[in-house]
Order: sequence, then structure tokens, then C-alpha cells
Amino acid sequence: MRVYMDNAATTRVTEPVLEAMQPYFCEIYGNPSSLHSFGREAHKALDHARQQVADAIGANPNEIYFTGCGTESDNWALRGAAYARQGKGRHIITTQIEHHAILHTCEQLEKEGFEVTYLPVDEYGFVRPESLQAALRPDTTIVSIMAANNEIGTVEPIAELCKIAKDAGALFHTDAVQAVGAIPIDVKAWNVDMLSMSGHKLHAPKGVGALYIRSGVRIDRLIRGGAQERNQRAGTENLASIVGLGQAIELACRTLPERAARISALRDHMIGRILAEIPYTRLNGHPEKRLPGNANVSIRFIEGEALLLRLDMAGIAASTGSACASGSLDPSHVLLAIGLPHEIAHGSLRLSLSEENTLEEADYAVDQLKEIVRFLRNMSPLYNEFLKDQEA
Repeated sequence: MRVYMDNAATTRVTEPVLEAMQPYFCEIYGNPSSLHSFGREAHKALDHARQQVADAIGANPNEIYFTGCGTESDNWALRGAAYARQGKGRHIITTQIEHHAILHTCEQLEKEGFEVTYLPVDEYGFVRPESLQAALRPDTTIVSIMAANNEIGTVEPIAELCKIAKDAGALFHTDAVQAVGAIPIDVKAWNVDMLSMSGHKLHAPKGVGALYIRSGVRIDRLIRGGAQERNQRAGTENLASIVGLGQAIELACRTLPERAARISALRDHMIGRILAEIPYTRLNGHPEKRLPGNANVSIRFIEGEALLLRLDMAGIAASTGSACASGSLDPSHVLLAIGLPHEIAHGSLRLSLSEENTLEEADYAVDQLKEIVRFLRNMSPLYNEFLKDQEA
């Protein structure tokens, strides 16, 4: 059996999304900026996709700007706001558990003379409102806090955090790459100024994303050139992928309540079995206020990379909390931020589900995980030493 449980990394393009995209490769192929009929036909599709995205998050179409990915959206939001508002100040606030698209952009801004405060989180990954309140200063220009964590799945209280930031005169951006299509989002209710999203996390293709910029908010352009995206993001639009994003986000929101309930039940089934049937395991992230498809567990006396390789041999695609595969000896910055010691963080596993996963797949994954953990622990001197200490 082959089981895909790495949907937080990327998702499969579904048939309805692919069907919606296909005419825009060879039939409706005009440049949306052209004035002739071919261009007008393409521009009509662009406008429709913009409306679909806007409707999905409670925005107006003129507040949606298409980008190449969520990383670009994050970069644009941070850099654009930082430079547009540096007359007010050069202080930025974010958190210790953000995606690297935010963290690395903040590191670069620090090299360029900006000051960044990285807020701590609690054991569940929550940003405490009082921590944000204490970090705000008169020269704080932008606060960026993710809507839901990509590793441990914790969903942040964005509306509350946004109010604190905006009461202090700062703009508020949220990286909602993992949240869009997974939980209800209303940018007006949240009152955020900017929100990033990415197509390939919700069954649209890779290479397309969007940035919501609230009407009236002015930020600097990131990519310069032509006058596309109302003169804010240069470059001929990736029309087929944008159409795919529009179709995917509309389908995701239309089916969200029942889909989220089903995925959450499957997630809880898996988590319950893992914690009950594999000794010395723990759940990372909040047990309830988490993304429907996210199951992140730490398994003691196990090295994450070995676990992943064995799962892959069993046909199961997942990801680990360890960054060893990227050449680093350090475990996930997110797991360290919630207080896990290195040795436990190194043995973490993220299984991320979609509506395409089944109960049969979930049970197969847990059954294989149990056998793999047993095999790896039998070879672990640390585990054997631990058992001897327990018996003494």
C-alpha cells in the first residue's frame, strides 16, 4: 500500500482543479494585459479567479494580488511594509515558530538596519497576548504572526492578537498558508491588514499564491517591471495556475465544514492509537485548537530521519521534526520553541492528512509505525539502558 500523509508539504492537484486549468494552456492563452479579444478573454478568467479567492476569505476582489507562492507573499508583506513605513519606525515583531519565509526575511531585514523581536510561545505553540503587548513600541511598524503552525498545527488567536497590534498603531500580517482551505477565515472579522496564501497547500498547483492587502494599506512593491496586478506585482500572470487556485479555494470553502469534521475524526483516531499503543510518545501542539489534518507526535528513543526512511520503505510519506535531511544537526526550531529537549525533538513525526486519506490508510500507517518503532528501539542503546533503569 502507498499512503500519502505529507499534505502539509504539498497536496495533489485534484481532477476538478486540473479540468478548470486545462483550457488556459492551449485554448485561452492570451496575455491578460493585452487589449485584443484574446487578452480580454484571459483577463475575464483572471477577474473570476480573483473573485473566488476574495469570496473565500471575506475580502474584496481589489484586495487580492496574485503571486508566485506563499513565500513570495510573505516576503512582499514584510519587506513592503517595513520599507513603506520606516518613517514611523524600524521595529518588527514576529514569533519564534514562524515559517522560514518569515524568519529568513526578518534576518535579512535585521542586516539592513531593522530591529526584530521574536516572541516566545507556550508549550502548545500559542503566542500569549501579554507577550505581544509587552513587545510593542512606538516605533513598531508591523507584526507578523502565522494563523496556524505548519509543523504542530496550533491555530493562533489571530483576531485577539491583531487587535492588540493595531491598537498600538502597527500593521498586522498573518501567514495563512496552512490555514486557508482548512479552517474558516474572514479577514474582515480578524481585521488583518495582510494575509498570505499558497495554492499547492489546497490542491491547486505549485507556483501560485496570493497576498491579501486590505484596502487603504500601502506597501512597497517587491517585484518591479510591468503594470500587472494593478501596478503592484510585475510579471505576466500565471493564468492557468491562478485559475486552478480560484477553483481549488472555492471547492475547499464550499465543503469545509463536513470535510474538516471528517479529517479531524481521522486525525484523532490516529493520534489516539499512537499515544495508546506506542509507549513514550507525546502529542505536539494543542490537542483541540489545531489544524484538522495535523498529527505531530514525538517518539522517545527514536531518530526522526531513520523513522522517515523506514516509513518510506513501507510506502508511507510523512515528514519529521528533525532538520537533519537539510544538512542541519539541529531539530525543528518550532519544537525547541515549545520546550522540547533536543533528544525528544529529534524523534518527532508529522503526519498530515487530506480529505483523500481513508481509515484503512490511517490504520495501516499506525500499524507500520508501531513495528518500525519497535525495530528501531531494539537497536537503541539509550532505550535499552532506559528499560534497565526502569526495572532497577
